[in-house]
Amino acid sequence: MHRLLFLLFLCLLILATGAESSHTNNWAVLISTSRFWFNYRHAANVLGIYRSVKRLGIPDSQIILMIADDYACNSRNLFPGTVFDNADRDMDLYGEDIEIDYKGYEVTVEAFVRLLTERVSENTPASKRLLTNEHSNILIYMTGHGGDGFIKFQDADELSSEDFADALEQMHQHKRYNEILFMVDTCQANSLYKKIYSPNIVSIGSSEIGTSSYSHHADPDIGVAVIDRFTFSTLEFLENRVDIKSKLTIQELVDSYDPGAIRSTPGVESTYSQKGLDEVLITDFFGNVRDIELHQGPTKWILPDEQNDTLSSYTDSSLVTQSPPNLTKPVNGKNRGKSVPLRLHNYSFSDICSTSLFLFILILPFCLQIVSKKRR
Repeated sequence: MHRLLFLLFLCLLILATGAESSHTNNWAVLISTSRFWFNYRHAANVLGIYRSVKRLGIPDSQIILMIADDYACNSRNLFPGTVFDNADRDMDLYGEDIEIDYKGYEVTVEAFVRLLTERVSENTPASKRLLTNEHSNILIYMTGHGGDGFIKFQDADELSSEDFADALEQMHQHKRYNEILFMVDTCQANSLYKKIYSPNIVSIGSSEIGTSSYSHHADPDIGVAVIDRFTFSTLEFLENRVDIKSKLTIQELVDSYDPGAIRSTPGVESTYSQKGLDEVLITDFFGNVRDIELHQGPTKWILPDEQNDTLSSYTDSSLVTQSPPNLTKPVNGKNRGKSVPLRLHNYSFSDICSTSLFLFILILPFCLQIVSKKRR
């Protein structure tokens, strides 16, 4: 009887442990590897993804943006200081609220690998470091020119699929991620993830081995293509169907791709061992867990009947408008004088269920023992 209770307890404990989520923070590494004006669309690709992840809650302090050329200030740009991903030029992706962490000749294979593996100089500012841990979900998006098993950097160097896979394994061994979503838009993109062997990584590529990835359309005034078809399809899904509370999954994103419209065949592979893509939310990578700021001192809450009062009437009550100085932690100007909030876990319905199940497991053996004694 006791052995049976112990086995039951052990099995339920394993189930409860597996049900708990260890994802507590989100990061994004977004990179355009191409130079030269005719590759304008690659910058538009990455800036479109950058806009989406910011809209869904990932702050600039947790986004590493790498762009290999300055298209906004290029002398050929008929609209200086702007980058558009549509010929109607409805939305400027460059704007005023953009923080590029690596630009121009800083965007190299070596810099990218060092970023992933944290093999950087001790003097490297926080804005150029991927400060992740074993609870971090990371989106890695790459766009540029590639071939069978590689992607070009600056039209002069190449990142091979083997080197990329080894860098991800180093991240795994040093507990630098919880899960990774890798997306790549380039010719023969699917070849870039074929060597990945580390766990908990989902990879999505724009084109099969031996096939190309195509641009979507051009802007005749700018004179070049402004976005690629695969990224256009991805952004169309994200912007029209995904918000911060969305329950859409990676599988639904993959199913939305139309090879006829993209003119290539996107591919997907996963190294998950215990779940499918229909269980992985898009917001697990494109969104962000909720931040909670802790404040010291008394707080004056504005009641509904007090809404017409002025803020000056609460100056003696420590109205919460910003973090206290002793909680402020500037990160090399990355957040421009704002405070870095203390992060707490965002408890979801599944977390509550897991906790309840765990408590039930603890109580069950005692209940069964009491019942068995009464029967005797």
